[in-house]
Amino acid sequence: MDAKQQFAQKILPWYHTHARALPWRGTSDPYVVWISEIMAQQTRIHTVIPYFERWMQRFPTLESLANAGLQDVLSAWEGLGYYSRARNLWTAAVSVVHDLDGVLPHSRAELERIQGIGRYTAAAIASIAFGEREPVLDGNVKRVLARVFDIATPIGTPQGERELWSLAETLIPTGQPGDYNQAVMELGAMVCTPRSPDCPNCPLQTICLACELGIQAQRPVKNPRPKVPTYTVTAAIFERKGKVLIARRPNRGLLGGMWEFPGGKVEEGESLQQGLVREIMEELNAGIHVCDLFGEYRHAYTHFKVHLYAFFANLNSSEPVPLEASEIRWVSRAELKDYPMGKIDRSISNDLVSQNGLS
Repeated sequence: MDAKQQFAQKILPWYHTHARALPWRGTSDPYVVWISEIMAQQTRIHTVIPYFERWMQRFPTLESLANAGLQDVLSAWEGLGYYSRARNLWTAAVSVVHDLDGVLPHSRAELERIQGIGRYTAAAIASIAFGEREPVLDGNVKRVLARVFDIATPIGTPQGERELWSLAETLIPTGQPGDYNQAVMELGAMVCTPRSPDCPNCPLQTICLACELGIQAQRPVKNPRPKVPTYTVTAAIFERKGKVLIARRPNRGLLGGMWEFPGGKVEEGESLQQGLVREIMEELNAGIHVCDLFGEYRHAYTHFKVHLYAFFANLNSSEPVPLEASEIRWVSRAELKDYPMGKIDRSISNDLVSQNGLS
């Protein structure tokens, strides 16, 4: 019996014995599977669990999610990052309720027609919720397959993706496809880890070519990552009669629909103050006077880093108008917690509240 034939036979018993007790496991509810899979993308499981539990209390059904407002959805998601996931979930839920009578389709092909559901998520829902024989391919699965079958093609390349999907399709068993897919993902998360894999306790050790050759650290092969740029950004804190000004970003793009303190990227040759004056004019059509520095904040996104300087500032005679933002509002410091924000703006907000003695 070759490695492909042994793969599922070895990994399923291991999963049934060693699988973690996670709040979304043991159910075939497609809505639950969908939410858990979207939340777990590019996010550690221990981070996901409390968000998932709060989400299910707030939006226990697909219909409740569809009937919620986008701002409520973004508030529930705040802190998980990659906010397009939350926007797509809400948009898709509305679409499923309106167009599909609130019922998620069973097949991967039909699931992929729903906004925000790609091949991996569609396969996970189809296999776990509906028992469809569809393989999944996330980062954990790619690592396991690349090591067990000694795949030298770089992952993340079109050729590597084709090779891994083709291999995954040959491994999916006829029975228990949902458990099988979760088993491979679990093995990658708990045993076949990126660094220092626990090979002695791996159920696939006897068929793993990378382990046999001693090249676990060299699999999977990855192309070198490009250098991540760091952008200098400024933000303005305007105060008027005990309230501060915040702006809501357009629904599309980075942090879409979230609230922020207005500002933007400093261009080459500008001082921080000059960049902020220009950005506020472009964003709010308002002239300003930049005052004291309030604080410095750093955050790393997927493809770039941000070093933000927040300044207190005064508006000149002109009244701000939302030229680039969806809307602007004057809110009290105590009310800032009610507006969904990205990590840096939430940090500014929290510091303002603490400074005001409201924490």
